[in-house]
Amino acid sequence: MGIIGQVESVWRYPVKSMRGEAMLEIFAGFSGVYGDRLYAFKSSAAPLGMLLYSPRFHHPERAALPPNLAEAEALSPILNPIGADPADLALDVETPSGEVLAIDDPALLRQLAEGAGDGHSLTLLRSERSMTDCRPISLFSLQTARQLGEEVGAVLDKRRFRANVYLDLGAADGFSENGLVGRKAQIGSKLVVSVLERDPRCQMITLDPDTATPNPAILRKVAQGHDGTAGVYGAVLAEGTIRPGDTVAVLD
Repeated sequence: MGIIGQVESVWRYPVKSMRGEAMLEIFAGFSGVYGDRLYAFKSSAAPLGMLLYSPRFHHPERAALPPNLAEAEALSPILNPIGADPADLALDVETPSGEVLAIDDPALLRQLAEGAGDGHSLTLLRSERSMTDCRPISLFSLQTARQLGEEVGAVLDKRRFRANVYLDLGAADGFSENGLVGRKAQIGSKLVVSVLERDPRCQMITLDPDTATPNPAILRKVAQGHDGTAGVYGAVLAEGTIRPGDTVAVLD
């Protein structure tokens, strides 16, 4: 087992396309990160302004980890914790104006629909498990963000890339996480991830995470210089809780 770096930060995104939240710890299960991408708005056009909306769980302490995680781990290291009561994952959204609305408030739906433009419908989706685009967990290195910034001539905020786990791979080059594809990595004391593929990118990475101002050069550089991918996706083989500072090691 060779240590290749450490966890720089861990994130989840309660509502797809809205702002994420940095966490002190996350639980990564077989179906994804706990509390991640549980809500989404299905639209015939992507309302890019959604990035300026900030989701907030009603009960952040209950929404952080599975409710019986400690008891499950005490009984057996391979016992799966139960899911949350839906009430524990109730959600509000802070709008760009500072107004706080329930996720299912018609006023929020109207605001988002206006952002999508005339003639576009918007529907709220809710799932018991993460509605990820591809795989349950995403990994992205600080070195890749730095290299892409150098390639486009700008300092790029890592948050553009909306990963669950940001890695610090030390002296490694950017895109070194590509070398994990087809291998298994242990993150922290329990979590084991099978890294399955590189992460294909869309226009979300062009948007400044604070202003939603687009920079199309970023996606062009990823498309032309990196096969349209940046970061990697994985499947969880052994569930576990991870935190910033945890080691990342290749198992095979």
